[in-house]
Amino acid sequence: MRHLNSGRKLNRTGSHRRALFRNLVLSLIRHGRITTTDAKAKELRRYADKMVTLGKQGDLSARRLAFAFMQSHVAVKKLFDEIAPQFKERPGGYTRVIKFERRRGDAAALSVIEFTGTSDTVQKKAKKKSPKKDKAA
Repeated sequence: MRHLNSGRKLNRTGSHRRALFRNLVLSLIRHGRITTTDAKAKELRRYADKMVTLGKQGDLSARRLAFAFMQSHVAVKKLFDEIAPQFKERPGGYTRVIKFERRRGDAAALSVIEFTGTSDTVQKKAKKKSPKKDKAA
């Protein structure tokens, strides 16, 4: 039974999971939007939202905690100086997950995860429908 055990294992060891989410958070902070599988994107929300919350605090202790997780001075600086001030008035929910498409090789469900402050959102690929021609009598 999995009582009080939160989070997805993603078929990885604990150290591999930590490294995976560290890399995903770094990519999200660098690029603002990344494409990954549904399960990884849903789990990544937890880590990314915690980093933005640390960025909103803005003190030295929060910077050190963020650096301890991300291990990148450049990413911590961008988080605290550019990303976190956008969410100053927002109480939570700093990221959104948008279901995207299926991966071609293994048909895994892909999603796009991005910060909610971005103005341009992902548009799904719409299939072009041929217009129906009305037959006049």
